Amino acid sequence: MEFGNSATENGSVSGSVSRKTLSVLIVDDDPIIRRINTALLNRFGLEVNVAENGKEAIDLYLAGAYFDIVFMDMEMPIMDGPMATKELRNMGVTSTIVGLTSRSLDSEIQEFMAAGLNGCYVKPLTNAKITSMLQEHIANVLKKNRFQEK
Repeated sequence: MEFGNSATENGSVSGSVSRKTLSVLIVDDDPIIRRINTALLNRFGLEVNVAENGKEAIDLYLAGAYFDIVFMDMEMPIMDGPMATKELRNMGVTSTIVGLTSRSLDSEIQEFMAAGLNGCYVKPLTNAKITSMLQEHIANVLKKNRFQEK
């Protein structure tokens, strides 16, 4: 997806601030979830990469990779979502990090958010959730660009 002034349901964009394909990292230990989410995000024209756990996500960033948006599962072996999110933020990562969880208790979601998430959704990821998240991400990028121009 290229970003500009607004995103539509199918991921197309109007306006032109900066043309760039958005890169996404899906961090989830479940191969079926990774495959489904990859297919969903590909429909929006996003460049999708995957990691099986939080440590792999951190290793990708340490190797110099950059992603505009990270979809982070909450519960994973080796390194879970909250721990990985905290570490990424401690490393100075400013990417939008969106938590995904099968848990729906407010206290668990708030704890995950406190790790440094920009947002959190209860699984499954849907077109409506992706559209909402992309619109918010684009609005934040536009706001940041306007702030930097002043």
